[in-house]
Amino acid sequence: MARPKKPVSIEDEIAKQEETVAKLREKYDVNVRKLKDLYAKRDEEKKKALLDAVGKSKRSYEEIMMFLTSGEDE
Repeated sequence: MARPKKPVSIEDEIAKQEETVAKLREKYDVNVRKLKDLYAKRDEEKKKALLDAVGKSKRSYEEIMMFLTSGEDE
């Protein structure tokens, strides 16, 4: 036979739920920081690749800038 459940006050339930939410918020914040760090690393890798490509290019700085700032898609 099952034991009868002891009554839990609404205040106890609220406190327990607040604690759960606080723990989940911490996990969420940690994961958001990790995601932002990964985006930053990806952007740095792209910048480095772009600079390497510019360095290896036979085009002048002016030619590259003119291409990048032109509004035309060729």
